[in-house]
Amino acid sequence: MDMYEFEPVQESQRRSSKLLRTLLWLPLLAAAFYFGLTLNQWRSGGPEEATSPLAQPREVQRADLRSDELHTIEIFQQAAPSVVFITTLERRRVGFTRLVTETPTGSGTGFVWNADGQIVTNYHVIRSVGRGAKVQVTLADQSEWEATVMGAAPEKDLALLKIDAPRNLLRPIPLGSSRDLQVGQSVYAIGNPFGLDQSLTTGIISALGREIDTFEDRTINNVIQTDAAINPGNSGGPLLDSSGRLIGVNTAIYSPSGASAGIGFAIPVDTVNWVVPDLISFGAIDRPTLGLAWWDDQYLRRLGKTGVLVLEVGRNTGADRAGLRSSDVRGRRVVRLGDIIVGVEGETVENFDDLMRALEPYNEGDQVEITVERDERMVELDVVLGPSNARRQRGR
Repeated sequence: MDMYEFEPVQESQRRSSKLLRTLLWLPLLAAAFYFGLTLNQWRSGGPEEATSPLAQPREVQRADLRSDELHTIEIFQQAAPSVVFITTLERRRVGFTRLVTETPTGSGTGFVWNADGQIVTNYHVIRSVGRGAKVQVTLADQSEWEATVMGAAPEKDLALLKIDAPRNLLRPIPLGSSRDLQVGQSVYAIGNPFGLDQSLTTGIISALGREIDTFEDRTINNVIQTDAAINPGNSGGPLLDSSGRLIGVNTAIYSPSGASAGIGFAIPVDTVNWVVPDLISFGAIDRPTLGLAWWDDQYLRRLGKTGVLVLEVGRNTGADRAGLRSSDVRGRRVVRLGDIIVGVEGETVENFDDLMRALEPYNEGDQVEITVERDERMVELDVVLGPSNARRQRGR
């Protein structure tokens, strides 16, 4: 009897289990049907597409800009109004007519030096300007002004232009210092590469104390090397530090292709600071000379010394007559140090720019006391200053 009573109960349990499985499958089948319907509408682009959760693109909110991004933006916004676009134009007659056109022959970058309308750029940007040619300066507000060349220093690849723009349109660039620069610090370059105005690139100082050749086959010492992208058209533009101050003038690149290869060069601002006043006053560098060639400041810094290392003494110059000693240099290797100039009339000289500033009050023919370090001892020498390079070139 127990057996017969057990069988009906077992059958009832089987039916309940089957019903439960069916109930469990129904939601899964409904979900699959809804998913298939939604996917088909999305693929067919039907009217439900705009309301379908799967069809709507996911909007991602932009996070706040990082502090370093905000800092870079601030540097650009502050410096950009000081940067100008320079175009050289040549007047040409059309065929045998009297019609004269102005044809662009080159372009570059410059920056506002002061509110008097003086613009600094590279000499090579305007070196082709001759008779029948002119220079046009475009300010940050896109106004165009004809410029005159006030002066040039080919030996430093610097030139000074002048425009008659209202003072309220001229924002001089903040000046910094280059003597305390460090390899690895951040730099920012603003210019007009390939005619694309107001372009910003960033990088670091890759090296200091480099030496480059100018377009006039002259050598510029103590140049800054940077990996900030510098391309044709950037020449004459500012190289800035992380405070937005001018630390150099972008001048040249090393590139097999002619475009940026991560090796750019800039003339240090400490050099610009003594060259530009000469260009304003004389139209050229007009400092009396000692009659010597010098070695870059970085070489002495690596030796733990400061001053100006005498590389070579010119014959029959003031330095030659005073007995200054040259260095023995073979290639880029200094076999024997020459004299190191550390003072002029009691004023400390730590680098070449200090030497130029120290000579500023003197004229050709003046005698000055030069302090040199020679064989680890200090020696005082009296040197009669010779004519400036500008006067020598003019035959004066």
